[in-house]
Amino acid sequence: MQKNQKINGWIEEFLASDPPRSKSLVMTIFGDAIVPHGGMVWTGSLIELLTPFGVNDRLLRTSVFRLAQEGWLGAQRDGRRSSYAITPDAMRRFSRAFRRIYAPLNVHWNGQWTLVLAADGLDAPARSQLRKELLWEGYSVIAPGIAGHPAGDMEALEALLSRLGLLQKVYVVQASEVPGLRARPLGEMVAEGWDLSEVAAGYEKFVANFSTVPGLLAEAGEIDPEQAFVLRTLLIHAYRRVQLHDPQLPIELLPEPWPGARAYELASQLYRQLSGPAERHILAALQREDPGAPQPETSFHQRFGGLLSSA
Repeated sequence: MQKNQKINGWIEEFLASDPPRSKSLVMTIFGDAIVPHGGMVWTGSLIELLTPFGVNDRLLRTSVFRLAQEGWLGAQRDGRRSSYAITPDAMRRFSRAFRRIYAPLNVHWNGQWTLVLAADGLDAPARSQLRKELLWEGYSVIAPGIAGHPAGDMEALEALLSRLGLLQKVYVVQASEVPGLRARPLGEMVAEGWDLSEVAAGYEKFVANFSTVPGLLAEAGEIDPEQAFVLRTLLIHAYRRVQLHDPQLPIELLPEPWPGARAYELASQLYRQLSGPAERHILAALQREDPGAPQPETSFHQRFGGLLSSA
């Protein structure tokens, strides 16, 4: 199929104005495209998938080598060929992060807070690591030694504490406002605990960058599978860069209007439009090196509330 020149122009302009770092792009492609197909890819297929982004063989090998050193990827050799797969520990973190990326924005507040209290016996390095990981999960330090979130995911918190070896070394409690007790307005706590300005600006930039793509797709009609894959990858790469810094506060505690809602709608619309042809390109690339590469797992079709057009 002949590539659409206007879509090509958009891709070239986007890559020139905000070129993704190769290591981060490899992470996006693993999470978005390779994990649904079993989580393993041969180097030749990975090179084919990265080539449209201007990532050459040498740069790719450097990126996957570093990701392997950091424990994200494991490498295996079969004669002269190499393959890469996400390590079991990394897979759990991948699954949590990408589940969050594709999930609808429907977290409502039930009036409770999840609080994490560090025990006195926790040493400084462990406290620092715990604080870093909790901030990544969207918690805020609301008092010395206390981190809190108004919509804490208990399953994710338990997994985090287990991974850090801190299950028996911190206290986790849930608390709610006491009716009739005079207290500071909740909005003040949210404003002081979470600076949402950068996240909001990131969502607004995402919408501005991708708002013309639906029109390009409508004008193009049927889209080339490789172009669909490139657009879908750039879409998720840009969206996840903002979304993973979003503390995921309940809808009732967010400023109105919240630009994350528009960003989610746009990402969802485009992902549905692009996934069918993009999947054909991904599977073809994987099966060139491994004829047994599987179709995407069932959970893939639940992304963004259901990919009705991806079959």
